[in-house]
Amino acid sequence: MAYVQVKDNESFESALKRFKRKVQQEAIIKEFKKHSVYLKPGEKKRLRKLMALKRIHKRMRRSYGDS
Repeated sequence: MAYVQVKDNESFESALKRFKRKVQQEAIIKEFKKHSVYLKPGEKKRLRKLMALKRIHKRMRRSYGDS
């Protein structure tokens, strides 16, 4: 659980910015989205394959772009 103590003479905006950064570092939102929707095992497998293909294509584009 992420929490931030507001320091003396600290504005609300800066405390909110620190809180958002801490939430992002702990990957709380990512984990919440992951568990918010149920995926069947076959759908998970299909999604994993799709993401792997995207990674491969991205690497290929990067390697050809540098040449």
